[in-house]
Amino acid sequence: MVELRKRKATAALPVPLQKRTKTKAPVTISEAAAPSSAKSLPKVDDVVDLNGFGGDIETNDNNKTTLRALVDDSKSGVVLFTYPKASTPGCTKQACLFRDGFDKLTSTGLSIYGLSTDSPKANTNFKTKQNLPYTLLCDTASTLIGAIGLKKLPRGTNRGVFVIDKAGKILLLQPGGPDATVEAVRQLVLSMSKEAESKAI
Repeated sequence: MVELRKRKATAALPVPLQKRTKTKAPVTISEAAAPSSAKSLPKVDDVVDLNGFGGDIETNDNNKTTLRALVDDSKSGVVLFTYPKASTPGCTKQACLFRDGFDKLTSTGLSIYGLSTDSPKANTNFKTKQNLPYTLLCDTASTLIGAIGLKKLPRGTNRGVFVIDKAGKILLLQPGGPDATVEAVRQLVLSMSKEAESKAI
């Protein structure tokens, strides 16, 4: 029979001290999934409180205004088409498509405005050169562009279109190219016209 020797017990090694780190409060899944700016972004069929929505903006002729004031001045609501930069090829095409379709696009009482972060001077030159029949809005701080969800991060503007009625209901909100934004408004106006005709019968 083989006799086993007993090993001496080894001294316990000291546990290394861990550096203290600041712990952050736990983040819920919903907070992690959605950026903070996306929490309050509107969507189609939402009714927004127009008081203070989007902050102050300026017209191309240097008049301060708000989305609330524009909606109040309209017959049935407001169309805002957003564009990245005045007098560039895509933006010129988009502005001219809204110009060429202006009468039909406003036939149900919607008021059309172009919206960008350009200065009043840049937008006035753009409006004059392209003979645009509607006002261009200057949102240099991107407050309204951000509020409607068409701000490009970190800086800039996504091309798109936003339509809101007199009650503050969002009828249309989508990014898209020059043709797509005009076509989306055209389809909306068509459905508004049909709805008005059916109510008149």
